Amino acid sequence: MAVTHPFVKPTLRSRLAMRWYSWLLLAGSIIYGVSWAMHWDDRGLLWVAELLETPAERLESVWLPDYHAVIDAKLLPGMEKDEASDLTYNPQTKTLFSVMGKNPFLVELTLQGDVLRKMPLNGWNNPEGVTMMENGLMAVVDERQHSLTLIKVDPQTQQLNKADFPSYDLGPSKDQNKAFEAVTWDKRNQQLILGEERPPALFTWKSDGSQTLTGDKQKVADTDLDMRNLSALTIDPRTGHLLALSADSHLLMELDENGEQVSFMTLLGGFNGLKHTIPRAEGVTMDENGTLYMVSEPNLFYRFEKQKQ
Repeated sequence: MAVTHPFVKPTLRSRLAMRWYSWLLLAGSIIYGVSWAMHWDDRGLLWVAELLETPAERLESVWLPDYHAVIDAKLLPGMEKDEASDLTYNPQTKTLFSVMGKNPFLVELTLQGDVLRKMPLNGWNNPEGVTMMENGLMAVVDERQHSLTLIKVDPQTQQLNKADFPSYDLGPSKDQNKAFEAVTWDKRNQQLILGEERPPALFTWKSDGSQTLTGDKQKVADTDLDMRNLSALTIDPRTGHLLALSADSHLLMELDENGEQVSFMTLLGGFNGLKHTIPRAEGVTMDENGTLYMVSEPNLFYRFEKQKQ
């Protein structure tokens, strides 16, 4: 019986086989790395789910794939070092309000992203979420202070002092550095919806729209949040569907009243009218006509409109 000598050089066939296996392994690693970096793993199942939606179901939803950027990465002047963190729409004034997280202040914007006024937020440390409630009231979430403050803003407001308004303790989070960041007002159900950044989780807190909250916050069970982090929330006033924004996953997701995924929109360059990927989408809101508005760090403004099919 022939015995292979341990120092005999491998044949050409064996060398090619080894190279083929190595190249396959390398190609697989590259594909996995790219898919992870581009967050294709987050969107693959969502895309399949969208294909199963009927035309009737699409008409009853926001249907994010039909949205197209009409204002793309407009600079908010003088806010390069302030970190735009969230924004909300005021149906009474037909304007937007955005919070800056690094240097705390509230800025009022037109629907075209033009600055109307800036209001310092004295006493806040890291305001990351803001939402419009009723009668000029807004809720502001400070991620670092783990607080929810209900403020009042009118046309004469020039600055806001946290000590002048009621604040509520949001309590500890699993990751204290990735705590409560998102908030939106759910008028239909008379409650605030709060979101923890990582791991993504939703909570509700009952309110009648005033500066008084009822009971304590309650965790929402069985919500299908297939995203790496939760940056912001908003409610579509027409359907009542929840829109959840993820900066890390570069996507905006639509959830129905049961917390089920309905549609999504990727925030990568080349899709939905975007020339470039939104760097870090931190805030989203929607008006009564279904127009979407977003802000991204450091100081970028976006507006999306639904295209007629």
